[in-house]
Amino acid sequence: MAETLNVNEIIKDFPILNQQVNGKRLAYLDTSATSQTPSQVIDVISDYYQRYNSNVHRGVHTLGALATDGYENARETVRRFIHAQYFEEIVFTRGTTAAINLVARSYGDANVEEGDEIVVTEMEHHANIVPWQELAKRKNAQLKFIPMTPEGEVKIEDVEDTITDRTKIVAITHVSNVLGTINDVKAIAEIAHAHDAVISVDGAQSTPHMDIDVQDLDVDFFSFSGHKMLGPTGIGVLYGKRDLLLDMEPIEYGGDMIDFVSKYDASWADLPTKFEAGTPLIAEAIGLAEAVRYLEKLGFDAIQAHEKELTEYAYDQMNAIEGLEIYGPPKERRAGVITFNFTDIHPHDVATAVDTEGVAVRAGHHCAQPLMKWLGQSSTARASFYVYNTKEDVDQLVHALKQTKEFFSYEF
Repeated sequence: MAETLNVNEIIKDFPILNQQVNGKRLAYLDTSATSQTPSQVIDVISDYYQRYNSNVHRGVHTLGALATDGYENARETVRRFIHAQYFEEIVFTRGTTAAINLVARSYGDANVEEGDEIVVTEMEHHANIVPWQELAKRKNAQLKFIPMTPEGEVKIEDVEDTITDRTKIVAITHVSNVLGTINDVKAIAEIAHAHDAVISVDGAQSTPHMDIDVQDLDVDFFSFSGHKMLGPTGIGVLYGKRDLLLDMEPIEYGGDMIDFVSKYDASWADLPTKFEAGTPLIAEAIGLAEAVRYLEKLGFDAIQAHEKELTEYAYDQMNAIEGLEIYGPPKERRAGVITFNFTDIHPHDVATAVDTEGVAVRAGHHCAQPLMKWLGQSSTARASFYVYNTKEDVDQLVHALKQTKEFFSYEF
C-alpha cells in the first residue's frame, strides 16, 4: 500500500480532468456532489456491454452466467470492502437515498409505533431527514434532534441525553456533506443499542474517504453511493445486519425478488435478492466493484493523509481572505470539505465567478436546509477534495476567490 499518493499518476486515469474550462485548466472541487470516474471503471462497464451484457440469475446460457458472476462477484467485493460478515447483508440500491428510504419504509413501518422516538441531527442531508419525517407522520411518532455545538459537532453527552428508551431508530450521517463534521458513529451505536434502538448511518460522504468496518462500528444499517467514490451513478449499497434484513418486508415487488407467484399470492426470494426488484443494476455493480478495487489499491491511509494535507492547506489559505467565513469544525477535525461564504457576495455569484477561472465548486443549500437555517444562511459555497486534487487546484481556487472579492467590491 502506498504511503503517499502519486497524484500526477492518478490524474492520468481521469481523462475528464485533462481539459480547459473557460480557457483555464479545470480544477474540479465538487467531489462531495459527484466524484469523477477513472478509465479503469469506464473500461469495465464498456467491457460488460461489449462482451457479456445479459440478464442475471435466470439465464443458463453463457452470457447470462458471465453476467451473473460479474454481478455477484461485485457484491462479494463490496462485502469485503466494508468488512460485512455475510454476502446477504449487501443490498444493491439506486443510491444512498433509496437505501435510507428502504430502511424507513420497511424496518420503520414495522417497528415504530405511536409515541416512539426517531433521533436525527440538524446536519443531515435531506435524504436522511425527510424519510424519517414521513415515518414519524405515518406513525404519530416524535422526531428528535441531537443538539450541535457552535462548531457543528455533536457531543456524546448530548447523544446520551437525547436517546431514551422510547427511541426506536437513530439516523445519523457519518460525515456531514456541508460541515465536514466526522461523527463518532461507533460510540453513538453503543448508546442506541443500550436503549434497544437501531442505528442507521448515512455513509455517502465517509465511505469514499475512509476505511469502513461495519462490524467494528456495530451499526445496524449503513448506506452509501457509487458515484461519490469513483463509481458510476445510479448505484448504491444498503448494508443491514442479516437478522434485521431477514425479518424485513420488501417495499418493491416483481422481477428478481420473486420466489413463487400464484393467482392471489406470492413469496419472496432469499436475501439479499428479496430487496432487489426488477432487473438489477448489473453494469453499475460491476463498475462499483472496480472503483472499490481502485481505492483499495491506493490505500485509505494514503488517501486520508493526502486529503488532510490538502484540506488544511486550503483552510489556511481561505481563512486568510478577509470577509470569508468558513463553517464547521476546526481544520484538524474535519473531512475534505470546506463550506464558506463571503460576507456580502451571494454564493451563486461566487461559484459563477470562480467557474470563469476554471474552478468547479458547489453553491446552494447542499440538500441540507435545516442545517442552513441553523447556520443562519440561505445558501453557501462548498469546495471538496479527493484523490485527484492537488495544491495547484487549491491555489487556483484561492486566486479565483481573491479576484471575485476584488470584482464585487469594486466601486463602479
